[in-house]
Amino acid sequence: MSEPQPNDPSTTPGRAPHGPFRPGDQVQLTDPKGRINTITLQPGKLYHSHKGSVPHDDIIGSPEGTVYRSTGGTEYLAFRPLLADFALRMPRGAAVIYPKDAAQIVAMADIFPGARVVEAGAGSGALTCFLLRAVGAHGLVSSYERRPDFADIARANVERFFGGPHPAWHLTLGALEHHLAETDVDRVVLDMLAPWECLDAVAKALIPGGIVCAYIATTTQMSRVVEDLRAHGAFAEPHASETLLRTWHVDGLAVRPDHRMIGHTGFLVTARRLADGVTPPARRRRPAKAAHPAPQGGAATPDGAATPGGPTES
Repeated sequence: MSEPQPNDPSTTPGRAPHGPFRPGDQVQLTDPKGRINTITLQPGKLYHSHKGSVPHDDIIGSPEGTVYRSTGGTEYLAFRPLLADFALRMPRGAAVIYPKDAAQIVAMADIFPGARVVEAGAGSGALTCFLLRAVGAHGLVSSYERRPDFADIARANVERFFGGPHPAWHLTLGALEHHLAETDVDRVVLDMLAPWECLDAVAKALIPGGIVCAYIATTTQMSRVVEDLRAHGAFAEPHASETLLRTWHVDGLAVRPDHRMIGHTGFLVTARRLADGVTPPARRRRPAKAAHPAPQGGAATPDGAATPGGPTES
């Protein structure tokens, strides 16, 4: 891949994430109890609540981090929403990928500026926004979504966050295994029920050294995709992980973990594409007994295979 060129203002999405508030910007108003209300700034409009109102015109033109007092005397702190905030509050069709997992996908799949990334499926567009942020205006995120209703929601959310169509995004309605058109792809991210069904198409699209990253919800899915990646022959040894996030309460001498945490949301499985015609080295790690049960009439060998005619493992 060639190095990305400096951003061209004519191809950069319209949403400005910094500077004074402008008409059309989304703004988070946070009250003293930490409750957040998100509004879209429009000249002449008012933000109304049971605690009074705040004119949009008072907010437009002022910097982020400004405090506004409503007609009822309540103070509101104003910031633009971060991408993590937007992802958790966006309109949903499919469940969104939590920011903790989206961040791990960007890191573990090594998504870089200018990368060519294929995504399946688009869901509600949360992960798509993170991928587009990572590849920049000179990369490519090509998303495949089977369901028209999810595709419409994803398109609306992406355009809402970026202020219009993103120049690096292409959305295709259809299953990746049947419609994948891209070649020489750097990364493939699979957020779908049966990612193992796409491995042949993924192997054809990925460059040698490229990464496939599957996001799955259950241990049975994780086991299936790991074993199928091993058996496919085009990928190096896969790695599986999950991320648990726990926040802390800090107030003077009261320092303790919060009572609630974001625990299991999904598993990540990553693997790298081998060069064509290369056979991956045999794994030397000795599996646990019965990890690969021997069929009747065969004995288990140290690598988990069965030896015909030997005694079965008890």
